[in-house]
Amino acid sequence: QQAQGARGPAGQRQPGTGGPGASGGSGGSKEKLVGLLKSQLGSLKTELKSGAYRDASMAMCALVAASDGSVDPAERHHVENLILQNDVLQNFPPEQLRQRFNKHVDQLTFNFQQGKADAMQEIAKAAKKPVEAKAVVQTGFVIAGADGYIAPAEAQVLREACMALGVSPQEFGL
Repeated sequence: QQAQGARGPAGQRQPGTGGPGASGGSGGSKEKLVGLLKSQLGSLKTELKSGAYRDASMAMCALVAASDGSVDPAERHHVENLILQNDVLQNFPPEQLRQRFNKHVDQLTFNFQQGKADAMQEIAKAAKKPVEAKAVVQTGFVIAGADGYIAPAEAQVLREACMALGVSPQEFGL
């Protein structure tokens, strides 16, 4: 159980196995990191209004959602709601976010490798501005960690996005 991030059979955190504040468990530190990234993003809200950030963030969210190779309707709806409730992403009209996110999810579902290549290309466009580049990864991390856990496949696409953006994965504990 410990090697699987202190989770039980249904993916629920087991009592006394590394929740927030527990020493040695990576689950607690990831939850704290997600909280920290969320507040850092909030402080940048006024700077994050460009189309490049919007588009790269939607590609990042779609990649995180599809990182395990599929996106069922419930997961798509859940991630869409997380996007629409995200404080920073409220800088953009909900329909723009929904349309861009779903376009990437559709591409990833139809042909994962091609969809991933297209999403990474979109993500890389935010590399020109370091603040936006980091914010794209932060947004992906917040979405990935919304369930209190970063799955290995999610961590992998976040690492790949860091590389595409010229951001150090170590900065995010990846």
